[in-house]
Amino acid sequence: MDRSAETRELCSLVSELAHNIEEHVRHGVADSDLTASQAIALRELAEPLSMRELANRMHCATSNVTFLIDRLEKRGLVSRRPHPTDRRAKEIALTEEGEQQREQIIERFSADNPLSGLTADQQKTLHQLLQRAVASR
Repeated sequence: MDRSAETRELCSLVSELAHNIEEHVRHGVADSDLTASQAIALRELAEPLSMRELANRMHCATSNVTFLIDRLEKRGLVSRRPHPTDRRAKEIALTEEGEQQREQIIERFSADNPLSGLTADQQKTLHQLLQRAVASR
């Protein structure tokens, strides 16, 4: 197989894995009252983040995160507070109920996920390779 064919196949596999992960996330929230995007936002809030930081982690526009946070705040899962170092920004933090929801989400996302067929060492290697590929751009 020539190099371009190998690259196409690799890109196809990465795309298929991304699709499988998206399906896994959708399935993980199917019987909850959260959307996939809301669940991902909660998952990413391991510590308080600014809207911009959360948008970067979710790879989306800040306006999309604002919409998500508005919905999560109405449900009592997150709160906005002044950012400790940037008076123009707000920091998003989980409420106690939000932390409980986050734990449930992490359990759901961890169960039978698309990478669970890999050993811990294989996952670590894949992580390193993907980081290197992303950093080389």
